[in-house]
Amino acid sequence: MKLYKQLEDQLKKEPNYVTDNGELKKWVVLNKAHNFDEELIGLLLDNADLKEKFFVNVKGTLVFNQNLFVQFLEQKNYLNDSYTQFKKKVGLTIDGKYLKQRNEVALVWPFKDCILEGGQSREEDKKEEIFFNEILAQDEITQLLEPKVLTNAKRIDKDGEKPLDQFNRNENGTITDNLIIKGNNLLALHTLKEEFAGKVKLIYIDPPYNTGNDSFGYNDSFNRSTWLTFMRNRLYAAKALLSKDGMICVQCDDNENAYLKILMDEVFENRFLNNVAVKMSEASGVKMNHAKGRFPKLKEFILMYKMPNFKGFITVDKYEQKEWDPENNIFIDNLTEEQRSKLIELEAKEINDDTDVIKANEILKKAKKISLATKLKELDFENEDKKNEWLFKNSYRIIKTAGSSSLATLVKSLDNVPKQDIATAVSKKGVLFFYITDFNRDTKQPRLQVIFADSNIFKNPCDFWQDIKTTGAIAEEGGVKLSNGKKPEKILYRLIKMITNEGDVVLDYHLGSGTTTAVAHKMKRQFIGIEQLDYGENDSVNRLKNVINGDDTGISTYEDVNWKGGGLYVYLELKKYNQTFIERIEEANDTEVLLQIWEQMKTKSFLNYNVDIKKQDEHMEDFKALSLAEQKQHLCELLDKNQLYVNLSSLNDADFACTEEEKKVTKDFYQIKK
Repeated sequence: MKLYKQLEDQLKKEPNYVTDNGELKKWVVLNKAHNFDEELIGLLLDNADLKEKFFVNVKGTLVFNQNLFVQFLEQKNYLNDSYTQFKKKVGLTIDGKYLKQRNEVALVWPFKDCILEGGQSREEDKKEEIFFNEILAQDEITQLLEPKVLTNAKRIDKDGEKPLDQFNRNENGTITDNLIIKGNNLLALHTLKEEFAGKVKLIYIDPPYNTGNDSFGYNDSFNRSTWLTFMRNRLYAAKALLSKDGMICVQCDDNENAYLKILMDEVFENRFLNNVAVKMSEASGVKMNHAKGRFPKLKEFILMYKMPNFKGFITVDKYEQKEWDPENNIFIDNLTEEQRSKLIELEAKEINDDTDVIKANEILKKAKKISLATKLKELDFENEDKKNEWLFKNSYRIIKTAGSSSLATLVKSLDNVPKQDIATAVSKKGVLFFYITDFNRDTKQPRLQVIFADSNIFKNPCDFWQDIKTTGAIAEEGGVKLSNGKKPEKILYRLIKMITNEGDVVLDYHLGSGTTTAVAHKMKRQFIGIEQLDYGENDSVNRLKNVINGDDTGISTYEDVNWKGGGLYVYLELKKYNQTFIERIEEANDTEVLLQIWEQMKTKSFLNYNVDIKKQDEHMEDFKALSLAEQKQHLCELLDKNQLYVNLSSLNDADFACTEEEKKVTKDFYQIKK
């Protein structure tokens, strides 16, 4: 048993192998072992006994004995989460072993072992997606995902654009500037790893939904295999940026929700938290004319996954109930708003005791309950609106009662019930509760528990967010007029408020019209936004300029935001090389323009190593016979996709002609001294 304990203690040094309640994730360790994971092998080698047990010395080289390690892990009754301990467990098995225990169940699809370059443009259907195989072309992958050179850097504030002198950094040397980065998001994520690995508190993305239409500016028409590859590559890169107590939230619709859930289970090692349904449209308009064929779509989903040290939501953004609950029908006289606040403070304690009971009873000793209907009759409101306004304003001293046999039993057992209309006691679980003292003691479940109306006016949205307005002025929030695909600021406000504190880093690598960065800026969070497309007047850069200048839409008027403008951000671009030619090819309207581009490609671009320029020119008549779409695809295929953007390693290579300004900004970003 000593070796078992050593192994368990050693494995628990890696947080990803440990559940929230401190147990070892045996299934994760098994999966790592089957894949000869470097991290796992390194942990085993760090312990002399485990090194001796699970490794074989072959001519001076240590070889991991995978079979022995797996057999050791799967021995009966080993580790607290061993499936063999659950004699009554229900599940699918093969040869007596549960599928998850066998590590033989996985989400697989064509291209899963590939990197998808996945550039996005409005003309994306004119060229095929570019795949790089992770195994067979590892050298190409290494080049593709290298950090990139940065260009066109500028600092933007209320006075306009200024050249970027240098980045601002905190005491740990980490950049504290807000960043907007334009370029391929996969490559930008790998570029950010150099500076922000493990430092991002919240990632929110609203990626292409794979719906088969291009209503977004994104390429939103990936087939499923391609889409899953596209998402997987970026999710793994994004995971490396998250802090150990961070969270990622991915919005999608029901077209890919089920597949995305399984994919994210794999990437984030089953640290699923919630699948929130968000009401995104109203049950009205043209869509209702087609309701006979299928139910109209009103909702989308936000898949939420936590990192291993996530401790829970900081605060939950509750929403106000719009209609008065008629069960709130008792008015409490002689109770002030200040006294109610003191009662709430007592209620908020994790564990209550008799001292709290004494304090609460002292506050309530003069409180008198009367019928709410009687009180309303005395006030004689001129209309319903005035009456409702008064009800909500005075909700702190209006109550309803609820039946509870267990609380009644507890109260009946008390030696002394105070001689006052409302009193307090502590439940067996240490929770302070209020009760009316004149309840009917002859019934089994008397209505004695007091519930204050103010505690129910603000509702926890739980996992169905139907209170967020998605019509009206939403389309013009932030001064950008996108009618489709733009998310209400309220959604990001709620997520950012729940998960982050001021100063935390928020990342969105499908930035679009810039809702995430706009809201993060108003809420005093540091933001990073990545976007490849140019939305013109509707893009994130213009939206942030509006925010800095005092945009009063969206969440600006919220009491805890009260946005008046200000702040700044840094704009950067990944320096293009072959990407410039791809964009020109996509924009070409005829063959003549494409031939001009080809002439420039021959001298200024990086072509694939096997391209024979002479043979290409010899077959130019065949090229001209192709359709325009085929001509574009052919020229794109000739380009070396590793050189879409300029790698950091090529910063001083004369072929890429990096300017002194680009060198200065790039070196400052990566903290290169020479």
